[in-house]
Amino acid sequence: MSTALKAPAKAPGPATPGPPATPATRTPPAAPAAPAPRGLLPVILTATFMTALDTFVVNVAVPSVQADLGAGPAVVQWVMAGFGLALAVGLVTAGRLGDRYGRRRVFALGLALFTLASAGCGLAPTAAALVGARVAQGLAAALMGPQVLAILRTAFSGAAQARAFARYGLTMGVGAVFGQLIGGLLIRADLLGLGWRSCFLINLPIGLAALAAVRRCLPESRAPQRPGLDPVGVLLATVGLTALVLPLIQGPGLGWPLWTLLCLGAAVAVLVAFAVHQHRSTGRGTPLVDTRLFRGRAFGTGLLAQLVFWLGQASFFLVLALHLQLGRGLDALGAGLVFTAIGLGYLLTSNATHRVTARLGEPRTITVGGVLMAAGLGLLAFAADAGADGSVWWLAPGLFVDGLGMGLVIAPVTTVALAAVEPQLAGAAAGAVATVQQVGGAVGVALIGLVYYGAGDPTAAFVRSTAVLAVLELVLVGLVRLVPRRS
Repeated sequence: MSTALKAPAKAPGPATPGPPATPATRTPPAAPAAPAPRGLLPVILTATFMTALDTFVVNVAVPSVQADLGAGPAVVQWVMAGFGLALAVGLVTAGRLGDRYGRRRVFALGLALFTLASAGCGLAPTAAALVGARVAQGLAAALMGPQVLAILRTAFSGAAQARAFARYGLTMGVGAVFGQLIGGLLIRADLLGLGWRSCFLINLPIGLAALAAVRRCLPESRAPQRPGLDPVGVLLATVGLTALVLPLIQGPGLGWPLWTLLCLGAAVAVLVAFAVHQHRSTGRGTPLVDTRLFRGRAFGTGLLAQLVFWLGQASFFLVLALHLQLGRGLDALGAGLVFTAIGLGYLLTSNATHRVTARLGEPRTITVGGVLMAAGLGLLAFAADAGADGSVWWLAPGLFVDGLGMGLVIAPVTTVALAAVEPQLAGAAAGAVATVQQVGGAVGVALIGLVYYGAGDPTAAFVRSTAVLAVLELVLVGLVRLVPRRS
């Protein structure tokens, strides 16, 4: 199937302060960031690319997995869903682990486990073993994700931070956009007779190379005051997010049985209890998500913008893949080739996003990108409806315009939430942002799935889905108007 900054004259200031700190709770001001090591970005963005790639590449491997391992539909669904569920529920806790034990240390652990779990996926003898390895992959990815965002936030400042977040957005988009093409190419090439297994085993040389460079290229950082782990918060967050994401993944395919609705109701209650616990814990200095993050409007509004954006991203890649393969009869490689139209537009704008935001600021850049995405989705709906029996490449103009807009949104929509966060809260903020990305994707797939599968005809389903997604992008445009401007 996913994550730039206006170049200020000095590093971004702290979030809007709350009541004055007492001598016992005041933290020393953060020292100016030293120049980041040359290899820092390649190492952490390699992990970002592997995570994005493995989120989407499995879609094209499903038919081969079914044939090779004799997996039924429910098991195959868990091959895809187990990764996303484990990733979503582990992110907030992983952010705290990085704050406490060191972001480089936790990142390296996650990278090592992700590489090992990828080997488990590629060598899995049974479908059940593949599901277990995918869950392990998701947990390992959760360990890496918040550390990447926190390292970008603390290791860079000013224009360098803008460029770093632009590269982060570019990497996420390339992994998501080209994931199906890469998977299709690997399966078609059938390297060493590995078939679908090469989609996972390709992570081994990449992960080992990145792991070898971690100690040399990544500076260690952690919160100035070593935070507690908040076991009650970890338990509530894990149970609440599992109860939310699990029925959203399983519900559409099962026809929303009663247990899925009960799970959603329980999720609301548990997550409310989590929010109350975090608010009370903030006064004692031990929250999993420090509620001081929400004292300024920037973080809360930026987090909501993240949610709206990712509601549409994962679901769009899903309905496009379904339309190309079910509605147009393309194979995995053919569908992947069509995705290159989005990739071309994305590459064109994402490389220039930090310069655009330096001139316009993040909110206006996101506005331009959101309008372009809405226009592209509108063109897609028109082309699919008017040319259902024509060439599939009539979809290319709409895909290209959507890619242009996507390249202008992914990085700025991340930095608007993180730019004003104090360095000592960077890990908690990064964990919250990464969690919202994953939960937003799961919720979006469930909601757009209802629209898609409720239409019956594949072409009508695609047209209706893209129309809804276009409206969602316009909601994002309206929402970013509430983001406060930074000097």
